[in-house]
Amino acid sequence: MELIQDLSFVHLVANASVLVQLVMGLLLSVSLMSWWYIFLKMFGVRAAVKQTVEFEDAFWGNPNLNALYQQANSQARRDVGALERIFAAGFAEFVKLKKTHGVESAAVMDGTRRAMRARYQREMDDLESHLSFLATVGSVSPYVGLLGTVWGIMNAFRGLSSVGQATLAQVAPGIAEALVATAMGLFAAIPAVVAYNRYAYDIARLSSRFESFIEEFSNVLQRQP
Repeated sequence: MELIQDLSFVHLVANASVLVQLVMGLLLSVSLMSWWYIFLKMFGVRAAVKQTVEFEDAFWGNPNLNALYQQANSQARRDVGALERIFAAGFAEFVKLKKTHGVESAAVMDGTRRAMRARYQREMDDLESHLSFLATVGSVSPYVGLLGTVWGIMNAFRGLSSVGQATLAQVAPGIAEALVATAMGLFAAIPAVVAYNRYAYDIARLSSRFESFIEEFSNVLQRQP
């Protein structure tokens, strides 16, 4: 019972060396931040997918582009999605260039595409925000935990230098508290890697849908009188 008490998680953390405790504290903070961003991106990506599907249905079901544009710019709405903002940017530029005298049709379409591309890049930057943090946590956390483990094991074996005969009971607490750092590193890294791969895939699919819409909407505008 004494050995079990000495090897409890709280006891191991409390009796670890200062460097190992700093590593554990850093990994705990990083893990909490990564979980915050994981849930933040989960709700953000889900909302973006839902808004994209709804606007695609509205766009192909409503031939009145002016009505769609007015709806996208409505001050009362708070659920305007990324694709709808891309549409609004392109349509506004198209109307402005069409009203400008002396602008050729090719120049009108080129300016419209540039406006949509610029808006597309801003929307993608927003969707991809915090993904780099999750990628960094997933790749670096195991090595940070390993640093704490190596340091803790070094301290454990250094403490045995003054002992005449080493036993498992003497070396186990030092090694166990060192391995806690590795466990915390993996605990921080695994959810971050899984979340990064999932959200990167979802955002890549959204990017493909945005680009397809830009081309399809450009074709629709080319047929406008």
